[in-house]
Amino acid sequence: LTLAVVLPERNLTYPWAWPRVGPAVRLAVAAVNARPDLLPGFTLRSVFGSSEDRHGDRHGVCSEMAAPLAAVDLRLAHHPAALLGPGCVYTAAPVARFTTHWRLPLVTAGAEAHGFDDKQEQFGLTTRAGPSHRKLGELGVQLHRRFNWTRRALLVYWDEKVDDRPCFFAAEGLYVQLPTLRNLTVRDVVFRDGGNFSFIIQEIKQKGRIVYVCCAPETLRELMLQAGREGLTRGDFAFFYIDIFGASLQGSHFPEPQRPWKRGDRHDASARQAFEAVTIITYKEPENPEYRPFLARLKEEALTHFNFSMKDGLVGHRAWN
Repeated sequence: LTLAVVLPERNLTYPWAWPRVGPAVRLAVAAVNARPDLLPGFTLRSVFGSSEDRHGDRHGVCSEMAAPLAAVDLRLAHHPAALLGPGCVYTAAPVARFTTHWRLPLVTAGAEAHGFDDKQEQFGLTTRAGPSHRKLGELGVQLHRRFNWTRRALLVYWDEKVDDRPCFFAAEGLYVQLPTLRNLTVRDVVFRDGGNFSFIIQEIKQKGRIVYVCCAPETLRELMLQAGREGLTRGDFAFFYIDIFGASLQGSHFPEPQRPWKRGDRHDASARQAFEAVTIITYKEPENPEYRPFLARLKEEALTHFNFSMKDGLVGHRAWN
């Protein structure tokens, strides 16, 4: 049996880049083949195709053209029984439509967007093993019900309209789900790198008391410093930072967390005070006893077979463009 894998080959800014996922695939294939009772009469193997655009720089980005072409090539050459990946939203969508047509299951740790909830037709055979922004939206609904926040919510997020647009799709989950609460008004403020924080603060003052923020950790710190100077961190406003993979909390050694406000500069004291108004929404690092030995094996596999030094945390390195 063949497992086809379509993921970014070299670009480590993606949580599901092949050097991160490949070691786990190798371990899984070896574990299955070591158990003859799991697939009697069969041997499992994996084949790989890249979802990256090779016409960009040395590390291409997820490409909605390259990914489906790679999937078709693997389908014709190897006749896989299932497909793993892609993770990026814009690459996963066309590949998932193909696998539904082929009647092949697709498993991905990405494809977080709300649209993948459609299981009636085009994404009927797609299984997401990672984050779902619909669940993020449902968490927001539960928070508003629990604390009786019934009037306004504001989504403040970074979006350059390039690559996989992680904050756009994260905000989408909240934007779709929060209006299911009767009479709740949901507004959004979109900004780009080098955004005008004064403008954002004025928008928060006018449009929201419950504020959901998605951006790079450094940008969040600058925003909260400005919010502190404007008096928005004294209890009248609640800020929720969407940090799915915990980038703002990644310390140098597991399980020691990073202080998201701390940079070792003269603004640390003010930032710490401002961050008292912030709640970070993220996945929790596993604490079960099997996790640490598995992570050690994963690191060894990554270094030996992929020449990649994997760091601790949900994602060793998650960069923002």
